Amino acid sequence: MADASTMTKSSTWSALAGDYSIDPVHSQLGFSVRHAMVTNVHGKFEKAQGTIHIDGSDVSQSTVEVTVETASISTGTADRDTHLRSADFFDAEKFPAITFKSTRITPVDDETVKVAGDLTMHGVTNPVELTVTLTGSGMDAYGKERIGFEGGTTINRKDWNLTWNVAIETGGVLVSEKVKLELDIAAVKNS
Repeated sequence: MADASTMTKSSTWSALAGDYSIDPVHSQLGFSVRHAMVTNVHGKFEKAQGTIHIDGSDVSQSTVEVTVETASISTGTADRDTHLRSADFFDAEKFPAITFKSTRITPVDDETVKVAGDLTMHGVTNPVELTVTLTGSGMDAYGKERIGFEGGTTINRKDWNLTWNVAIETGGVLVSEKVKLELDIAAVKNS
């Protein structure tokens, strides 16, 4: 006999079973990084697309794939964005896309999953694991079924050969190696 937590997990995910497309207008793929050892700079990627497949009978068989246009990086400061697109950082001309493809999804509870996958940027692929929580589901004003998720993880940018930095006079470096990835995703069920 299944325990109550397994039944809850199954019923939540089975109700959401299907294929979804990420809604880029209502989603944000963002990040924050410590700057000059004192504050955080926040940014996002303006152009992204992706798919989510939810397997209602076995959530661990679900999949996620996301592609982000590297040049769409936006931090609210044009000069900084230009520098981030340059060969010092993302080298957007040479590496126009950042991709994520899930390799394993592990349910935590009836609303949260761990999504492990391969993150490729700057020509390097490394495994990452994100904690992702279902924030809601329902019909939108146009009669389309929507789901929402939020989540994130912390990565070390040096693992992707994003190594540019400058020492600062007070000690430390201008840009932290640790980067927080922050996701707020809306997706629409495919017809």
